[in-house]
Amino acid sequence: MKIIRLPPLGSLRAFDAVAAQSSFKRAAEDIGVTATAISHQIRILEEALGTAVFERSAREVRLTAAGKILRQATRQAFTGLQAAVEEIHHAGLPPALSLTTTSNFLTHWLVPRLADLKRVAPEMDLRLHTGIELVDLTRNTVDVAIRYSETADERLDSTLLYQDTFVLVSGPSLALKTPEDLKSVTLFHVENRHIPQPSPDWENWRRHFGPADLNIDSGLRFTDETHAIQAAIAGQGVAIVSNLLAQDFIAKGILSTPFPHHLPGANYSLVTTPEKKDRPDIVTLRRWLLSNLSPDTGL
Repeated sequence: MKIIRLPPLGSLRAFDAVAAQSSFKRAAEDIGVTATAISHQIRILEEALGTAVFERSAREVRLTAAGKILRQATRQAFTGLQAAVEEIHHAGLPPALSLTTTSNFLTHWLVPRLADLKRVAPEMDLRLHTGIELVDLTRNTVDVAIRYSETADERLDSTLLYQDTFVLVSGPSLALKTPEDLKSVTLFHVENRHIPQPSPDWENWRRHFGPADLNIDSGLRFTDETHAIQAAIAGQGVAIVSNLLAQDFIAKGILSTPFPHHLPGANYSLVTTPEKKDRPDIVTLRRWLLSNLSPDTGL
């Protein structure tokens, strides 16, 4: 039995493009060659098949009966080839790195520094996740977490990034001079703080720093620290917030810390499973975080 050889691959590729675009000109643009080159490849194909694959007119290009048969085959073949090439390409890329953290840390600290992380690790495919509930890293749905806690999970590999404190912040326009001035401004309360304990709230602040007659029942209440920070930036009152989360605003002079006092906070740590701790992208992320978050200075 005589073996019928396949037409040249280039001619089949040109045919598939013309069939998809219904135009020699658009097919040429799609492949990146000239319309003359497309016509040449189609002529080679039709000579190899011994039949026409297109009906040409001034207005359109239509498939012949033979062209329709061939189009079914080329569509499947080139779709499969494209998928295979993409699979090979993605297999050679570093795995995606999924990171979960609090929305406040992501908003106020990490997002403003993502450009620097991209500069340091341009190949890192970072996927960011925030949520209220603690993600179980042992289930492999997330690779690493930046957690805010007072104790480390002994089942996980944990790296201390930053020892937090809570400071009193206000807009510079309030010009607070002494603790007595707190009695004449609006106090912002952040509710539902579970970490650290005791809570860095106004009762704790009054107990340590005064004034003793500060009315801590008055003021505005927020369920999210970000909103309290924004209200303080707007000059509407004072809030007790994480030093780390307010750090950039303080450095830019958008917020001020009128008093040197602070309340204890918890620790920011990078955690992952022992099996993943030496993964190259996690090592790079850990090194970058440590270089930007000194446990001693917070810089």
